[in-house]
Amino acid sequence: MTDMESLVERLEKAVGRLETMSQSRDMCGEGSSKGMAQFVQAFDNLLAGPVAEYIKISKDIGGDVQKHAEMVHTGLMIERSLLVTASQCQQPSASNFSTLLKPISEQIQVVQNFREKNRGSKLFNHLSAVSESIPALGWVAMAPKPGPYVKEMMDAAMFYTNRVLKEYKDVDKKHVDWVKAYLSIWAELQAYIKEYHTTGLTWSKTGPVAKEVGGAPTGPSTGAAPPPPGPPPPPAPTSTHSGTDDSVSRSALFAQINQGEGITSGLKHVSDDMKTHKNPALKSQGGSVRTGPKPFVVPKPAGAASSPKISSSKKAPAMLELEGKKWRVENQENASSLVISDTQLKQVAYIYNCMNSTLQIKGKINSITVDNCKKLGLVFDDVVGIVEIINCRDVKIQVMGKVPTISINKTDGCHVYLSKSSLDCEIVSAKSSEMNVLIPTESGDFNEFPVPEQFKSLWNGQKLVTSVTEIAG
Repeated sequence: MTDMESLVERLEKAVGRLETMSQSRDMCGEGSSKGMAQFVQAFDNLLAGPVAEYIKISKDIGGDVQKHAEMVHTGLMIERSLLVTASQCQQPSASNFSTLLKPISEQIQVVQNFREKNRGSKLFNHLSAVSESIPALGWVAMAPKPGPYVKEMMDAAMFYTNRVLKEYKDVDKKHVDWVKAYLSIWAELQAYIKEYHTTGLTWSKTGPVAKEVGGAPTGPSTGAAPPPPGPPPPPAPTSTHSGTDDSVSRSALFAQINQGEGITSGLKHVSDDMKTHKNPALKSQGGSVRTGPKPFVVPKPAGAASSPKISSSKKAPAMLELEGKKWRVENQENASSLVISDTQLKQVAYIYNCMNSTLQIKGKINSITVDNCKKLGLVFDDVVGIVEIINCRDVKIQVMGKVPTISINKTDGCHVYLSKSSLDCEIVSAKSSEMNVLIPTESGDFNEFPVPEQFKSLWNGQKLVTSVTEIAG
């Protein structure tokens, strides 16, 4: 049975390579008898090395991680197809290149949408690491610095891979190996780009110009037929005069212009009784009145007036519930009295997409994550791990007891109210603005201190020394 599965897997890989070669010939407009380019072979080594290891470990973990890995593999195979095209074709125009990039862009969206649809997954940190870094596949369009772009995407993944390491370091080594395998894909890709595509995707100097993708693998077909082509453009107006007639007309026109003041001698005098603004009776007489062209109006589709409006996006249901060891507070809006009281030390809280709401968490809890919230007020007693604020706007966090670390990432507007027992709390921030820490005073009030946002770095001969920039106000 194992031999049969191995044979099927080998056949699938062979078919995939044949399909990719066929699609690449379609993109170029004709086939090529030349051998595979060196940079395509190098990319195949990448697929056979760290990518294969990542797929294998993801399969061992199973579940959402395995499904996500299959989507990533599809994206890499689409990118390989583009590399084959570049090795056989000359660089296309900007518009055609955008069309060639469309399958990659669509697959990136598929990977990211999977994360959004599975926010309640126990492996959410794995999905987030992949989702945040998968745009690295777009390096083919990032001239002249594709390598640094991949590095930036890899750094975005490490925020979540560190959380995976922290969660599974002493629990399951398989997940630690998964992190190493996944990050090695982007590390190896940077080295690959540096060697073969330093300033952008390398195209062939010979061969046909690459054309629009005719059959690139863009995922499963939805079965919908493409829209019918629009009507052909109207024929260009044909001239009713010959070239000789045009020449004669132009000569007559210049002859009239050269008459000088005499050109007005043939005009007829218009008396007051012939002017409509002085003789209103003329307006009531028959005759057509010339009007200007009507403004263009977009035609409405048939039945548009009678059909009711349908909302394009459904509002997600509000949620406040305990799922395993995770408290999920999601999609709350204008809720001012949300309370979680029955807490335990092993539980965590995940607060997502809440707006104009207030949440109080009583008791001692392991960690709290606030994600994609706007104008949220959070009050909690004690946290033994970390409080993370991600992708938020105008949030206020108040500590009543103790918390060792508060992390603020990609957030605009965050006020942190510390208690007297939490003054030793570490506050770590990145890519955020308008952050303030409020320290309690003996009188019960708070003194506000802004978190620095601007820094300067100087080379001291051995390393960069970075310090806060003091701005005189």
